[in-house]
Amino acid sequence: MNRPGIREKAQRHLFPHFTRGAVWRSPELPVITGAEGCYLYDDRGRRFLDGLSGLFCVNLGHGRTDIAAAATKQMESLSYWTNWSAAHPASAEAAAVIAELAPGDLDTVFFVNSGSEAVESAVKFARQYHRSQGQPQRTKIIARDMAYHGTTLGALAVTGIDKYKEPFGPLMPGVRHVPNTLGAVTDEGGSAADLPCVEAIVAAIEEEGPETVAALVAEPVQNARGALVPPEGYWRQLRRICDRYGILLVADEVICAYGRLGAWFGSEKYGVVPDLITFAKGATSGYAPLGGVLLRGGLATALLDSPLAGTFTHGATWGGHPVSTAVAVANLSAVRDEDVIGNVRRLEPMFQQGLTGIAEAHDCVAEWRGTGFFYAVEFTGSRSTGRPLTDVESAEILQRVIPRAMTGAGLITRPDDRGATMLMLSPPLVADAGVIDELLHQVDTVAGAVDDYLRTR
Repeated sequence: MNRPGIREKAQRHLFPHFTRGAVWRSPELPVITGAEGCYLYDDRGRRFLDGLSGLFCVNLGHGRTDIAAAATKQMESLSYWTNWSAAHPASAEAAAVIAELAPGDLDTVFFVNSGSEAVESAVKFARQYHRSQGQPQRTKIIARDMAYHGTTLGALAVTGIDKYKEPFGPLMPGVRHVPNTLGAVTDEGGSAADLPCVEAIVAAIEEEGPETVAALVAEPVQNARGALVPPEGYWRQLRRICDRYGILLVADEVICAYGRLGAWFGSEKYGVVPDLITFAKGATSGYAPLGGVLLRGGLATALLDSPLAGTFTHGATWGGHPVSTAVAVANLSAVRDEDVIGNVRRLEPMFQQGLTGIAEAHDCVAEWRGTGFFYAVEFTGSRSTGRPLTDVESAEILQRVIPRAMTGAGLITRPDDRGATMLMLSPPLVADAGVIDELLHQVDTVAGAVDDYLRTR
């Protein structure tokens, strides 16, 4: 009797994440069996460029033996301990390294296991912090339309994408969504305070009652809706608004932190010290699960010293796991010592020039957006005539045209339907000029396939 292969075992026993049933049951279901540097290998011997760094996380690339060695060494000395009423060297060292890299006085780290848990923890901290300071009515959260902040129920409530939320309602009440920065531009000589998307935040806070709002949550560059780079002065306005109303400013940097934007933190890039930063993904380059919240030290101390609290009533069995935190130290040390962030800055102009050339060459490309090694290419029916894609065309492009073109070109990345028809690009931060050039040629091939499809309609 033939024993089932990996594909068959997965299809029979493994329940997929965010994957349509027809894709999961397909005989063409990808099975990735190996990886090295910026490339992935499947069970049929094919090589693919990893155009999304896994899921925006493999910043240092695949196959690093030094990081594997750090994990092995930690397992041999202390494979597990908790941060509940105790500490251990790996988590203490990781917290110190992360705090040293952070902007301003963000010097205290609360570890969890993922980005969703990090956002969940930030929301819980914001609520309990205000309660500890005698303001228990401050429970509401302001977040942005189309923003993705995670899948746990609290983080999902903060998320601004209805189709992700609808199957699981009712969710946590008290979340108000405001416009994101799509299309927002600060006029020369003008102020970001006059932008409609900023004015909408102030209006929402006033309508809800400033004394009831706990936190404002936003990504430095918003992922969902396609790498939305903030206009000049936007983040400084967020800081001023939060200071004015006594609201905690939370920068969700699960994607943006650790070099993705060409800086250690997106907050640093945009000249702001938030009150909390959520992180995950690039903290370990995906070699082990780890997430966390960076807090301004004074806030953490105020909660712990408060007679109304004394304890942050939250934790997780695996939070600050010795192996994951040892991996984080090895990963972040390599990012620093190998000038990986400098590599992003040096190649950013080449990346952007290449995307501009692709947009100019293909009438199906509406525009590209992004910064650092984080981009979205948005498609349209015809840029020259202004014709949008129909729903049928969008579905066909996302589900058939782009996937087939990517497979043929040797590329794995993410077709994205959150608010538009897009292709996300987020290669490992160690990608050199040759890898970026290869990626651009692959994207050009994909855009050409979309053009060809639209010409036959």
